[in-house]
Amino acid sequence: MFYYVDGTVTVLEQGLAVIDCGGVGYACHASQNTIGKLKIGTRARLLTYLNVREDIFELYGFIDEEELSCFKMMIGVSGVGPKAALAILSIAPPDRLALSIITGDEKLLMQAPGIGKKIAQRVVLELRDKMSKEQLETASSASPVAAAAVAGGGVNHTQEAVAALMVLGYSQAEALHAMEGLDTTQMEAEEIIRQCLKKLVKQ
Repeated sequence: MFYYVDGTVTVLEQGLAVIDCGGVGYACHASQNTIGKLKIGTRARLLTYLNVREDIFELYGFIDEEELSCFKMMIGVSGVGPKAALAILSIAPPDRLALSIITGDEKLLMQAPGIGKKIAQRVVLELRDKMSKEQLETASSASPVAAAAVAGGGVNHTQEAVAALMVLGYSQAEALHAMEGLDTTQMEAEEIIRQCLKKLVKQ
C-alpha cells in the first residue's frame, strides 16, 4: 500500500520517526540505524513496510533497501515479529547482521533487547537454510572471482559474502557481478560485502 514516504522529518524518538508529507505526518517505527541518519527539519525518504493484523495498523520505515530486505527476511522467521526484527536491526548495520546470520554469530543478535538465545538460534538456522548449500556451491563454482578464491583458500569468505548479500536482497548474479575486480583472496567477508555494496548502491 505504501512503498515509501518522502517529506520533512518533524519528530525523532526512540524507535520512531515522523515524516511530514504535504501536511500529513506519517509515524514510522524505525531502527536506531535509520533514526541515526535522520535530522529534524531536513528532507528524508524512507522505504516502508505496512504491518496489518487484526486491529494493528503500523508503518515501519527504513533508510535503504538493504535494511528493508533484512527486516523482511527476519519477520519471515517463526516467532519473530516486526518489533523484534527492528530491535535486531538497531544493534548493527544490515551488512554486519547478514554476515553474523550466515556465520552463525548468535551472540550479536542476542544484544538486541528481548532477543534470547532461542530466538537468535532460530533466526540463524532458518535464514541459513534459505541460503541453501546448492545456491552457495553454484555461486562459487560459476564465478571466476570465486574460482580464484578457491585457489587462494578464501572460498569460505567469498561464499559468506555472497550469502550475506542475498540476505540483503541481492541475487547471486548481482553479488558475483559486484565482486568482479576485487581480490577476494586477500579480503575478509565483511570487507568483501562493504566493497560490493558500494558498487551495488551506485547501480
